[in-house]
Amino acid sequence: MRDRGVFNIRRALPRMSWSPKNLYNLWQRTVGPKSESIQLKNTGSQTLFQQRWLSKAVVRAYHGDYIGEKLFKRWYLPETIPDVRPRRAVKAGDDKDSLDDYARRKRRADESEQDIANKGMPPVGSLMFSEVERRIDTVIFRACFAESIYEARRLVIHGDVRLNGKKHINANTRLAPGDMVSVNPTAIRFLKPEALPDKEYEDINGYHKLKNPDPNHDSPFSLPHYASPNLFIPAYIEPSFSTCSAIYVRHPTARPGYSEIPTPYDADGAVVRYAWEWYVKRRPRIRSASRLARMPEDRALKLAVEDSDALVKEGRRKLHEDIQKIVALKRK
Repeated sequence: MRDRGVFNIRRALPRMSWSPKNLYNLWQRTVGPKSESIQLKNTGSQTLFQQRWLSKAVVRAYHGDYIGEKLFKRWYLPETIPDVRPRRAVKAGDDKDSLDDYARRKRRADESEQDIANKGMPPVGSLMFSEVERRIDTVIFRACFAESIYEARRLVIHGDVRLNGKKHINANTRLAPGDMVSVNPTAIRFLKPEALPDKEYEDINGYHKLKNPDPNHDSPFSLPHYASPNLFIPAYIEPSFSTCSAIYVRHPTARPGYSEIPTPYDADGAVVRYAWEWYVKRRPRIRSASRLARMPEDRALKLAVEDSDALVKEGRRKLHEDIQKIVALKRK
């Protein structure tokens, strides 16, 4: 692990981990004594720069703290946050024909504004982490095959992960919709038959109490203490625990009052918004050819390029066939 103090109680920065220390830090930072520091208000005690920097620090500690800041700003930030607000229906017509029609449309527009105000706007600010959620190590952690994002990276680097049936050791790969990730069951810590420390793990199904367990029917299953708050699957991942695999179904999205990207902070709160404002002002804007060559693997982009190349080849083939037909007709 690059930083040994990731679970430092004094710093209290939540991480992607099931550790009890991380759960305590999560409590401190969200509802405990440390929560007051991220309740950003215009009281004059902090400048706007300080509030944005603090928001960036606490958000990045959870979303990709193992990614360097320069790499994160260059490759893992979207160009813009998508606008997923509901579009208002506008009918084409002549407003001068009828004042009554204008009044009805004005009333419908006011009702639409009121509906949006009642439902709330989608928390699109959290979508700034959608590229991080596409990473293969993040998908493994979200599918509950690893106890922390650091262990998920170790599984990938050590060759215990297969991407679409092929061994894959690049933890920086961003998945495309439809990609399947499989993990070697013998490498998953809480599925190993060896007894784990009782102080850290709990034998859920009593496997280690059996005198002669049958490998065809009995499977070990031990979970760390206090892991239940982290046992959830996002909507864009479809796991299969019987085969230790998961499918990245689609990219995460948001709708009014709900964001599919898990985050310990309010998805539409000041912390996420200030973090986005920080990166908007400091993200690199120029990507040279040499930098593009060093871009982490993006399977969605790769498949799009392959599809375009296939279309070009198909177009050339059809053009060649048409030319041959024209030449044959002229010879006749």
